[in-house]
Amino acid sequence: MSETKANLDTRERILDVAERLFMAHGYEGTSMRMITGAAEVNLAAVNYHFGSKEALLRDVFRRRLAWLNGERLRALDALEKQADGAPLKPSQVLEAFFGTLLRMGEDESLGGMTFLRLLGRTLTEPAEFIRTFFAGEYAEVIERYKRALFRALPDVPRAEIVWRLHFMLGAMSYAIAGTDVLQVVTGCELNELKELNEPDESAGAGVAGNRDEAVRLAERLMPFLLGGLRAPLPHFIQENLQ
Repeated sequence: MSETKANLDTRERILDVAERLFMAHGYEGTSMRMITGAAEVNLAAVNYHFGSKEALLRDVFRRRLAWLNGERLRALDALEKQADGAPLKPSQVLEAFFGTLLRMGEDESLGGMTFLRLLGRTLTEPAEFIRTFFAGEYAEVIERYKRALFRALPDVPRAEIVWRLHFMLGAMSYAIAGTDVLQVVTGCELNELKELNEPDESAGAGVAGNRDEAVRLAERLMPFLLGGLRAPLPHFIQENLQ
């Protein structure tokens, strides 16, 4: 094995381990010692490839978000080309933006549900450095999708569309983070929550179970998001439009 390939393999192994540990324990709860132990490397190797724990977390996200943001832009380009200048339907915009993310949960090569949970948990409690990082990574994609929603909903004030996009992003973040918040709200361990946390025996364990979980999550969440986007305008906005 060449030195270059060995370095790439080591780097990917560290990223895979860090992704899993950051998801399970959070950024603050994950130590470099935990990462080096699970990846079977020394601290020098982590410092060589990433330099710091902050940089490591950024690279964990960067390798997934590069695909996600590129795919979101490709999906929107294809839809707009097919529409031939006409506005897209709101459902098409949401499917391209949120549906693309949820499909990552079905594909272990893209991080699967491990990455989705990590993304959701990080977005709900972001450190300042990661908030700045996300803002830069998402800037182009968010701007493109905002414009698509403005065209899809010409009778809705743009400020209201931005608010609803904000609400949808929040709902998505909590949904993909896991069922911890749902358990707090219900105060009990519902069968539905167990279904989300554990793969069905019929589906098999591991990858198949995670894939089914991602599919069920999409089936629940996408209609909810579309319903929120299409909800009647608040009275104070309706009055201002009259």
